[in-house]
Amino acid sequence: MKRVVLLLALTTVACASTPTPTSSTPPATAAPADRSHFADLDHPRVEYHITRFTGEKRAEFASYLERKSQYEEMIRAKLRRRGMPEELLYLAMVESGFNPTVHSLADAAGIWQLVPDTARRYGLKVDETVDERHDAEKSTDAALSYLSYLYNRFGSWYLAAAAYNAGENRISPIVEKGTDADYYRVWDQLPGETRDYVPAMVAAMRIARDPARYGF
Repeated sequence: MKRVVLLLALTTVACASTPTPTSSTPPATAAPADRSHFADLDHPRVEYHITRFTGEKRAEFASYLERKSQYEEMIRAKLRRRGMPEELLYLAMVESGFNPTVHSLADAAGIWQLVPDTARRYGLKVDETVDERHDAEKSTDAALSYLSYLYNRFGSWYLAAAAYNAGENRISPIVEKGTDADYYRVWDQLPGETRDYVPAMVAAMRIARDPARYGF
């Protein structure tokens, strides 16, 4: 099944005409030490995605906002219980648009787009008869366990999100551990899709916090 989600366009827009970050481009602030906080850093790529989501992708993004209401309370409650930032909700938004039936070409599935090996690693049953990646509650538990592991490994929610998208073994040779600021410091070394992964998350977060301001 074709994956109709925000990330379809991220690879092609990573080198678009908006200002391109380099290793010398400083973010607004460094990441806080508080594990429960997700930094809202300003960056040209965030503004770029706000423009896309309120322009050419408006109808698609509006459908994501509608579906968000089905899962938001459950996801936020699980995040709070774990002491994780509630803004990680928007990782699911850019992964799947909160559509539990979508599959990617890499065989990722569910609202968190888990691949089979990762799903099984965190206790989900994935075989010819059952695929618990489509169970919103169980897949949320698995995804949050994986994200918690990635945060502990990389020391930053931005880097954890990058590893979630690209795979931890693709991120660790670039940066072993760091802060949110390091995401933009190593931006030009990240895989193409991953470069815009966190900016898209932050853009989605800003719009969803105040949709009326953006015309939704």
